[in-house]
Amino acid sequence: MKFLVFIEQRDGKVRKASLEALSLARRLAGGPVAAVLAGQGVGGLVKDLGRHGAGVVYVADRAELALYSSQGYVGALDAAARKESPGAVLVAATSMGKDVAPRFAARHDSGVLADVMDLHLEGDRLVGSRPVYSGKARAEVDCGASPIQIATTRPNVFPAEAQEAAEPRVEALEPFEVSPRARVVRVEASETKEIDVAEADVIVSGGRGIKGPENWPMVRDLQEALGAALGASRAVVDAGWIDHQHQVGQTGKVVSPTLYVAAGISGAIQHLAGMGTSKVIVALNKDPEAPIFQVATYGIVGDIFQTVPELAKAVRAAKAE
Repeated sequence: MKFLVFIEQRDGKVRKASLEALSLARRLAGGPVAAVLAGQGVGGLVKDLGRHGAGVVYVADRAELALYSSQGYVGALDAAARKESPGAVLVAATSMGKDVAPRFAARHDSGVLADVMDLHLEGDRLVGSRPVYSGKARAEVDCGASPIQIATTRPNVFPAEAQEAAEPRVEALEPFEVSPRARVVRVEASETKEIDVAEADVIVSGGRGIKGPENWPMVRDLQEALGAALGASRAVVDAGWIDHQHQVGQTGKVVSPTLYVAAGISGAIQHLAGMGTSKVIVALNKDPEAPIFQVATYGIVGDIFQTVPELAKAVRAAKAE
């Protein structure tokens, strides 16, 4: 089966989630696959794609694509698909990917295997599994008789495996219609340059148990000691203690880090749906009956105003050895 992978780039860097999708496509295909890259001045990113499995990269390098527009980026994917005629298209399940994949699918009268956590081939059919009922169960899904099989892959679930490889062949995409109905004038990014929790390998999250926004420095101290991203529960985001970009959960960002530390988070089902697939979960809470302990790999029952600083101190001591 021929694969085509949509590559997302931001600020001149390829997103890790796209490299994961590309590596997965190479494993499924048993060799190099095709990729499509849209933007302005993105030619220098091609070599890294070759190391992760791209044999050919279709590049749409145009001034109109400098900032993301759904019509422009889906147009680039569509143009590459017409050239490559793939049997399957993979897109990382980032905010951009969740916009691109269904729009592309609608153009081809196809379904989408959304947010899959496992993907394999059964003959010429892609079969995946995805969480349902707030993560309580998993459903096995396929695209049925869709002309093109499309799947979005959850970040941090599939490994991004780099290996020595020849630089991929580059093909410029012929001009295609962009002219979006709305034009992005500028992107205002956070000045703090926080690590995005959606792609972070380690996350430290704070909940209502920290008692107030003035106590975030305690959580940040542990976050910095671990070199982690900062997460938060919906309760503290709704209370205005921290920006929405940090929210983890069903109505925030779904994450799958290697390590997730929950400080003062009780573990409402909506929060568990967003982080329950983390590989290792460490829960810090004074309530021994808190639901978070039911999914935790390790749990510490105690006052977080004592346990969090001690844990940060222990992490720094271990790193110093």
